[in-house]
Amino acid sequence: MEKPALEKVNLAEKFDQINDYWNPRIAGELNGQQVKLAKFQGPFEWHHHEHEDEFFLVVKGQFEMHLRDKVVTLQPGEFLIVPRGVEHRPVANEEAEVLMFEPASTVNTGNLENSERTRKNLERL
Repeated sequence: MEKPALEKVNLAEKFDQINDYWNPRIAGELNGQQVKLAKFQGPFEWHHHEHEDEFFLVVKGQFEMHLRDKVVTLQPGEFLIVPRGVEHRPVANEEAEVLMFEPASTVNTGNLENSERTRKNLERL
């Protein structure tokens, strides 16, 4: 089996390819996990993930992770892990560039599989 070429990923270049919001793209894969990039703006839907934890790292801008009992504001260079089963809603008052790391099986809208924002077949950057 041929080994894949090792190439670095430039996040700024990858984010420049994204021109919409709440539509994650795959930037890399390892050990059954995916590195996903998305731009956030405005509020997302309340949802949870039954089987997957989610990792959110702010690259540029900021956003708030609304939880039922508090709001966590994330700035560039900060990350938050939302454990499986915890209801959450990201809200970005201005555009934010966010890196997510999660199992390949994770659907962005979790338990809301028929939302207009549900993305199951993600584009690769």
